[in-house]
Amino acid sequence: MEETIKPEDAKEPAIGSEDILILSDPQFNSSNVCIVTGAGTGIGRATAIAAAANQLMTIGLDINEEEGRKTQKLARDMGGQMVFLPCDLSRDADMDRAVKEAAKLGAIKYLANIAGIQHIDSVENFPMDKYDQMQSLMLRAPFYLSKLAIPHMKKSKDGCGVIANMASVHAHICTKNKPVYNITKFGLRALSQSISAEGEGRVRSFTLSTGFVKTPLALNQINAQATQRGITPEEVVRDVMMGTSRIKEMMSPIEVANLMLFGFSRFAKYLVGGDMLFDGGMVLTY
Repeated sequence: MEETIKPEDAKEPAIGSEDILILSDPQFNSSNVCIVTGAGTGIGRATAIAAAANQLMTIGLDINEEEGRKTQKLARDMGGQMVFLPCDLSRDADMDRAVKEAAKLGAIKYLANIAGIQHIDSVENFPMDKYDQMQSLMLRAPFYLSKLAIPHMKKSKDGCGVIANMASVHAHICTKNKPVYNITKFGLRALSQSISAEGEGRVRSFTLSTGFVKTPLALNQINAQATQRGITPEEVVRDVMMGTSRIKEMMSPIEVANLMLFGFSRFAKYLVGGDMLFDGGMVLTY
C-alpha cells in the first residue's frame, strides 16, 4: 500500500555536507561572486549554502536578517565563504547597495533569483496590494537585479555570467487560486529567455521548475489551500500537491539547490534560455 503523506511530516530538512553536489569547475572559486536572493529560508538558504560549499564567494540577500544570519553561519560552518546582506527587494536603493557591496568582494558571475511569496485566492477576490507586492518581489526585482548584474558579468575576465530564475511547475501549468504566482513564474521564463537572447552565448540565463518543495512557502499554504478548496489538509498534500506527481515525496531544498549549481556550471553551457523541469512527472505524465 502506498504511504500517505501527512502535512506534519512535510518538514524542511536539515542540510548535511554529504547532501551537496560539488562540481569541478575552474570558475567556482572565491574570486567569483554568486548573489542569492531569499537566502533566509528554503531554496534560497540551500542555494547559498551549496554555492559557498562550491567555493564561490556567496552573497545572500533577504529581508529577514535573523534567518539570513543563520544561513551565513551554516555556510561558514561547512567551510564556505558567505556574506549576508539585509535587503528589501521592493526597494531599488537596497538592491543597488547590495550589488555594489557584492562587487567589492569579487567578480559578479552568478545571480540566483529565488525570493518569493504566495497568496491563495481567486482572480475575482485577489487583493491588488498583494498583487503589486508579488509582482514587485517575484518579477520586477529579478529583472532589476539582472539589469544591475549583467554589466559586472560583461566586465569580468572572460565576459561571462549566468542568471538563474527559480520558476515552478506553475511556469508550465496554472492551478486554481494562484493567479499571480502563475503569472510571475511564466514571466520568469520570459525574462530568462530575453536575457539569453541578448547575451550572445556569454551571459546566459535559465529557469528551474520544480513541483512542491519542503520549504516554508509550500508548507505554510497547506491550510489556506484546504480552506479555499473545502478539503482537509491531508487531502491537500495527497491530492493537490502530490496528486499527479509520480514520486509521492516533496523535493528537499538542497536537491533544488544542487540543480541550480549544475545550471551555473561548465556542464550546463548549452542551457541558454532553457527551463530545467524537475517535477516528478507532475506536468508531463498523466
